[in-house]
Amino acid sequence: MLKSLKSIALGAFSATLLAGVAHADITVYTAGPQSLIDKMSEGFTKETGIKVNVFQATTGKVMARIEAEASNPAVDVLISASWDTATDFEKRGWLVKYASPNAAKVPDFLKSDYAVAQGISALGIAWNTKSGTPKPSEWADLAKPEYKDMVNIPDPAQSGSSFELTAALAAQDNFKLFKDLKADGAIIAGANAEALNPVLQGAKAAVFGAVDYITLAAKKKGESIDMVFPASGTVIAPRPAMILNWSKHQDEAKKFVDYMLSDAGQKMVADQMLMPARTDIPADRPLIGDLKLLKYDTADVYGKRKDTLKQVSDIFGGK
Repeated sequence: MLKSLKSIALGAFSATLLAGVAHADITVYTAGPQSLIDKMSEGFTKETGIKVNVFQATTGKVMARIEAEASNPAVDVLISASWDTATDFEKRGWLVKYASPNAAKVPDFLKSDYAVAQGISALGIAWNTKSGTPKPSEWADLAKPEYKDMVNIPDPAQSGSSFELTAALAAQDNFKLFKDLKADGAIIAGANAEALNPVLQGAKAAVFGAVDYITLAAKKKGESIDMVFPASGTVIAPRPAMILNWSKHQDEAKKFVDYMLSDAGQKMVADQMLMPARTDIPADRPLIGDLKLLKYDTADVYGKRKDTLKQVSDIFGGK
């Protein structure tokens, strides 16, 4: 009887430990859409029993939070809007090496030993079809008199994807295009959503460097908006997911990355009008092969980040 009771007690204790491990919370910080992380977290919890604490914000605010928590970090998984974050964090030794089995159909340029893309966005021109302005086809069109005082630009200091586009285009003509935009009344208008909302409402005609998935989703809902990818080229923004090495729940974090790259997780990405990271998941939108991409040296671009942001601030009258 005593042995039986001991066995029962030991079994109950073991079950409690296993339950505790299986249901350990993880914390995910993301610069992606709120609705995407909400659906992904819900599906992941339903499948695994692991709860997800979420902080969603712009790239700048996410990075600021991580910096503020340096002495007591809380984040287990980070999903950034810029691949440079993964490159930087890897150099700092902050990431866990992990290759998800579900990443087999993710192209090599969208994964590394330490990070893998959740999805990909591209930048273009978001144009209000009822604005009374001609449909643009090139970046320079938005500096023409027809668009006087009618163009918003996402702040490259707040948006990682906007920064890459700004740097890539500025490298071609030493900021002449941005000076022309300023002379035509274009303004820096906050992060991506803040830049787009006045265009959706009709107060502005276009966003220069709009994140495509937000505009494509609005168009799908019937908004008077269209997405233009200039033939001269644009940039894509792979959104890397990475596990931080200070995480106390690395096994659970790996399961989250697995779920993110599962059929269900990648369908959620596609449903948000982002390009899925996996090539075998269909999406009702233009994919990388449909776009012309600007050529630039990523390391050089980010090596000059402070200088680039200062020049943008000087041109547009920032503080």
